[in-house]
Amino acid sequence: MNVVEKRAWPASFGGVCLAAAVQLLGVSSSTSAEASSEGQGQADVRRTPTVVAIERSMPSVVNIATEELVPIRDPFERLLRDFFDPYHRQAPRGSRVNKNLGSGVIVDKDGFILTNAHVTRRASRIWVKLMDGRERECEKVVSNLRSDIALLKILPDGDEQFTPITFAEDDDLRLGETVIALGNPFGLGGSVSQGILSSKNRRPPIEDEQLDIADWLQTDAAINPGNSGGPLVNLRGELIGINVAIIQAGQGIGFAIPVRQVSTALSEALTPEGVRNMWFGARVSAGSLPLKIIEVEPESPADLAGLRVGDRILKVKGKAPRSFIQFSALLMRGEETQKAEFTVDRDGEEKSVTVHLIPEDAFFNAGLIRRLTGLKLEPHTARHAQAMNDRGYDPSTPQYLVTEVKSGSAADKAQITPGEVLWAIDGKLAPDVVAVARALYARKGESATLTLRYRQRRGYVIRYGNYDVELPIQ
Repeated sequence: MNVVEKRAWPASFGGVCLAAAVQLLGVSSSTSAEASSEGQGQADVRRTPTVVAIERSMPSVVNIATEELVPIRDPFERLLRDFFDPYHRQAPRGSRVNKNLGSGVIVDKDGFILTNAHVTRRASRIWVKLMDGRERECEKVVSNLRSDIALLKILPDGDEQFTPITFAEDDDLRLGETVIALGNPFGLGGSVSQGILSSKNRRPPIEDEQLDIADWLQTDAAINPGNSGGPLVNLRGELIGINVAIIQAGQGIGFAIPVRQVSTALSEALTPEGVRNMWFGARVSAGSLPLKIIEVEPESPADLAGLRVGDRILKVKGKAPRSFIQFSALLMRGEETQKAEFTVDRDGEEKSVTVHLIPEDAFFNAGLIRRLTGLKLEPHTARHAQAMNDRGYDPSTPQYLVTEVKSGSAADKAQITPGEVLWAIDGKLAPDVVAVARALYARKGESATLTLRYRQRRGYVIRYGNYDVELPIQ
């Protein structure tokens, strides 16, 4: 039989333990008190860089709601309208209302908002809900489906101003850095998810790649439904991208349009040419301040006035622009819309430049194409294509019908004939006739490669084909 020996603990042990416990409790109490006082008088340990970044950027996030009127022809439409679908009662007779929700981010204190173009693409009505609960209607300013970027403008109540987000530098990205995806889905309040920057560009490696997401940012921060159009920010609270999509089949794979593409889309769309049909002739960076000239068209008003690539814009019409959007507003608004005074910094020296904008229609459509090439063009429409039995017509591609060729001109010597269709200049499509004229004018004194489609009839046989011609621009 085993005998278990009982060991007697020293009498002093209990006292030692009790004293240690009391001392430990005392230390804990004092530590707690110190932590409490630290939380009151010093930095709160809970206010991490992530929390600070969210506090800075969340007031700029909005919920976007849209309505789309869809025409319908349904024998049961009246029954649906009266008894079943509440949305039918809000729509005009013979139509129904589709609703869509997304997010956006305020980029100017006057109420300009960036979001995805697919969120507002077919909207007949747009309104936003801000983080403080205010709801306001919006109007669409510009939309670029190719970059999936849309710019909206809040219709303010009086002299309201809004909280804009800060743009990061175009290429200020670090692989693996912490990023935060923000949104306001369904108008219920802010939604936040955190992850890392998994890829600074995600370009399809092969032609058959299913994802058409060249140069998007990839992150494992969850981009939840309704967060499309919201901002992706860094730990400074700066905008580095616009949330756009997730891969449903994969976990931790979300995408955002980088701020460089956002800036490029804005600089291309929000211009005097695109909004007011006024020829300015320079492109301005839409990213961080100071704004700078990044492109100047030869012999354009900007070029003739003396603006140069690399000039940093200090003032426009006497005011220092706080953003690219305000710069565009200053350039295109005011009593004098055809004249703009610039103050620029060129290599450390201030210079004053006055640009006289020209109405595009008056300049480009007044025979400029005919003077440069000998061609008279007009947009090639479905009506023309049907009359000509043009089987190569594609309504999604801008094309221009040659209606006249001046005798003895460069086009006549190149044997271009009426009825042919111009669809590219130097391999690039032009969205309208003014863009054609500007592209040709930029090559004045040189040559441009025109791509045309011809239609040739031989008896009952009609033959179609494309050809390139090198045309001197005089």
